[in-house]
Amino acid sequence: MSLAADKVIPKLSKDLCSRLLMDLEKARRPVLLATKCSLDNSRYNPKIGYLTPGPKKVRTELNVSSVKKMSRAIFMLEVLLRNIDTGAVNTKRELYYIAKGEIKHNSTLKPLDFADQDESDSTIDFICEMLECYREEVNCYANDRGGQTYSQQLVVTETMPDGTKATIDLSKLGTSPFQPKNRPQNLKLTAKKKIEFGLIVESEGTANTLQANGFTKRNNCILMGAQGVPSNAVRGWAKLIQDQLKVPLFFFGDLDAYTMQNIFRTLKAGSAASLIRNSDFSAPDVRFLGVLPEDIKKYDLNDYPVKENDAQEVRALKKAEDALKNDPFFQDRKNKGLAEILHWLLKNKRRCEQQAYFTVDPRDPTMPEKIIVDKIRKGNFV
Repeated sequence: MSLAADKVIPKLSKDLCSRLLMDLEKARRPVLLATKCSLDNSRYNPKIGYLTPGPKKVRTELNVSSVKKMSRAIFMLEVLLRNIDTGAVNTKRELYYIAKGEIKHNSTLKPLDFADQDESDSTIDFICEMLECYREEVNCYANDRGGQTYSQQLVVTETMPDGTKATIDLSKLGTSPFQPKNRPQNLKLTAKKKIEFGLIVESEGTANTLQANGFTKRNNCILMGAQGVPSNAVRGWAKLIQDQLKVPLFFFGDLDAYTMQNIFRTLKAGSAASLIRNSDFSAPDVRFLGVLPEDIKKYDLNDYPVKENDAQEVRALKKAEDALKNDPFFQDRKNKGLAEILHWLLKNKRRCEQQAYFTVDPRDPTMPEKIIVDKIRKGNFV
């Protein structure tokens, strides 16, 4: 999608609607084609570093069962185009209520009413998959925020909507983190001193603990909390750091199947659900620092078996097994080391949390930092 999305998207939308109208006038059944965003349509090229869409399309032809889906798509598209025209911005939940409001004030639209927000959300996703655009390009945001970020060396310059610029020196924020918004592409990053590495921590709480214990005071680095499964804003922010600063990025998180697939893979290569936007919302250069399987013995970490009665943990292992067979990311030779971790998890059915590093020397609050920095310097990562 062109950077001038406010011009491209209305044109694509007009062409789409004109084609639908022409088909109806000629007594032909209109058809809508959308990119299929699923694992079976995902491609992975290690030279690119993130999942991209294959050739498969979702074909929706007008009939009794699809008429509501198609009509809702055109209805919601009009709402989104109005936002582009006026510059208004909304979350998905707000758009759900805006659509409800339109229907409330126009009884002829009643057949298009959404029973719940899931129906509205899926319509917005369908529109984006048809136009092959980002949700953010139609001024729709999931109310997500970038990861809490700390650094004594990073300076961020933000270009505001009116063209003015705001400069944020992260070292001047005291104990407050910097938290970028949904469009990190509007940010320009510079470093006061050479930044040696960026550390992305799965647990935002643990990232905050490292900061409180002086992590960025002793290391010329960027420290970020990923909030668990990384939002688009977190992924876009990590991508920006990778591209603009060219610093090595490392991910520090749990050793379990869920973290490997749902958190780290999403951060590094994007997800099948967002194939059309992984190029701007993934950081292909990030490396997995740990917890690594060998760390358990090396540091005598507390690990524990996967609970067979825990549906979530069992489901994560089943997904790991499927990933090794079907996920192009884990099947690629470049990611052999990551696939071996999944094999280890399936074989041993054990897991270890990132906070286990605090057991190494419970009287030294900086011990986790010492281990992390030592692992980076010695190349103990995947």
